[in-house]
Amino acid sequence: MRYTVLIDGERGGYGVVVPDLAGCTAMGDTIEAALANVAAAMRDWAEVTEEAGGAVLAPRDPETLRSDPEVRAALAAGALLASAPLIRETGRPAKANLSLDSGILAAIDEEAARRKLTRSGFVELMARHMLTEHV
Repeated sequence: MRYTVLIDGERGGYGVVVPDLAGCTAMGDTIEAALANVAAAMRDWAEVTEEAGGAVLAPRDPETLRSDPEVRAALAAGALLASAPLIRETGRPAKANLSLDSGILAAIDEEAARRKLTRSGFVELMARHMLTEHV
């Protein structure tokens, strides 16, 4: 699930707010760092909210969000819209059958070994990076 977020700040200090997750914020020295940090903040926010008996609501679509008066004011003040994933960690492994080019698989195995990871651990590491990377 991806949430629309608001980014504001200036070089060396950016803040991110998740309007659909009240009180969920993050910061970073760069926009990229702030967006990576908000993914972790969203995960933690969802865990705490559910532990307290609350619900994590589905994100509003960006057009609906733009009509929210607080979001409209933030945009008028110079905030930017972006998208960030809510990635939940269950602690339970799940099997996945993937088909990859044999050369790519060999490169994955080589890099995993170099990093002292299993193939699965390396693929998960790559996925985490790609899911939170903003292009």
